[in-house]
Amino acid sequence: MNLRSIIVEDEETSRDILRNYLNKYCPNVEILGEASNVDEALVLIRSNDLDLVFLDVEMPFGNAFDLLDKVGDVDFETIFVTAYNHYAIEALNAHASYYLMKPISIDDLIKAVDYVSDIKSKEDALQNQVLIPKTTTVNGKITIPQQDGFEVLETSDILYCKADDNYTEIFLNNNKKKLVSKTLKYFEEALINSGFARVHKSYLVNVNEVTKYLKGKGGSVMLSNGKQIMVSASKKANLLAYFK
Repeated sequence: MNLRSIIVEDEETSRDILRNYLNKYCPNVEILGEASNVDEALVLIRSNDLDLVFLDVEMPFGNAFDLLDKVGDVDFETIFVTAYNHYAIEALNAHASYYLMKPISIDDLIKAVDYVSDIKSKEDALQNQVLIPKTTTVNGKITIPQQDGFEVLETSDILYCKADDNYTEIFLNNNKKKLVSKTLKYFEEALINSGFARVHKSYLVNVNEVTKYLKGKGGSVMLSNGKQIMVSASKKANLLAYFK
């Protein structure tokens, strides 16, 4: 599919290199404009219906994270392009789809664009549809520790889990909630083969309880109880793989 895109990069030489690479190796990327700073980028983003933004981190009068804060909730994917690898964690927290290091590798660029193309195709196919996961019905049990022993839960009764520092809140389909002294990572590993997907640094969901996918900044899922949960761009492909 074609990807409507812009390049946000303060160095003219770097813009030229990226534009030429995209024109030659990624013909499905349609470059609608280029910006050299946050203000120019805001104008382009607000005046175009974009699928993808190539975004340098450091720019005059603000950086990439300042720009994303000003943009708010949008439905484009973001590929960070930078010479500095210490921004990787911040990029993930900003829901980046991909992180490219300068000088840009052509193979990595193609891989990044293909990754976004796949995500956008699946998003368009699943948008506002009633979703049926490819997994079988969730079966099994999980134990959660308590002061006087442990409690056994049916995994099929769990709607989602939410991180709370070193604790995890488990939300059940009977409107009850359990607070457990285990990290979300613990439950992610415990439920990895039980139809649960990590969709965000703070959320683990039962994919059999997902009824809709909604596009947006990273996107979000609607659960059977009406709860809407944000999806990180870095987790999106993993989630969408559960559905046809």
